[in-house]
Amino acid sequence: MHDQTRTIETAGGHALHVSLRGAGGLPVLFINSVAADHRMWEAVRARMSRLNVAYDPRGHGQSEVTPGQMTVAGFAQDALDVMAATGLERAVLCGLSLGGLTAMKAAELAPERVAGLVLANTATSFPPPSLWQDRAAATRADGWPGLVQPTLERWLGAQWREANPEATGDVRAMLEAMPPEGYAAACHALETGDTTAALAGYPGPTLAIAGRHDLSAPVARSEELMATAQRGEMVVLDTAHIAAIEDAEGFAAALEGFVAGIEAADG
Repeated sequence: MHDQTRTIETAGGHALHVSLRGAGGLPVLFINSVAADHRMWEAVRARMSRLNVAYDPRGHGQSEVTPGQMTVAGFAQDALDVMAATGLERAVLCGLSLGGLTAMKAAELAPERVAGLVLANTATSFPPPSLWQDRAAATRADGWPGLVQPTLERWLGAQWREANPEATGDVRAMLEAMPPEGYAAACHALETGDTTAALAGYPGPTLAIAGRHDLSAPVARSEELMATAQRGEMVVLDTAHIAAIEDAEGFAAALEGFVAGIEAADG
């Protein structure tokens, strides 16, 4: 399906690259993991016909890299600005890892615009802070390339990588294209971000998608999300950290079922 791609400007004056696809239905806004651009959602989006928007967060992909440190609140405001710029008055927010934190915070900032939350391979916080401080420092000192292979191995299971060499190569290329300063800035958001209160206060429906072999956000962290959310359900897929790539079919089915349920409830 053909993408409509363009650059939008946020309320803060930052240029973000966005991709629109599909038509009709309750729309979905996809929000990325750290170190990924909007292409991480390609296999899921290819299985959808409803209107959906993906974008490169600030400091990622083709979006503007701003110096300094990012916060979860800053990423969340950017997400809401993407919605406004692409005409999404109300949408389901589907965020993975850092994207999940972003989605939860956006729901706190503008709950009336969030029809539901899909929180994939994520948690309300990612301690310890020292992990992200060390990664940011290493990236600024030595560049990003040394972190590409370890990130790839955390993201995707060994068997999947072996069985899908072309797709694995595409993910590696996406990682290699990550602006080092953008990654280091995003590390600060993961170092300081805690969206427990944001999720607890959100009255809408929430779907957690967990990966059975996810070491970065284990299934137990999704169970914590369910204990915090007012209206939650959970699906566990047989994947590592980036379930949207490793089991796009299962991910898309869970997402579509969740969104269709909201549409039915909306009447």
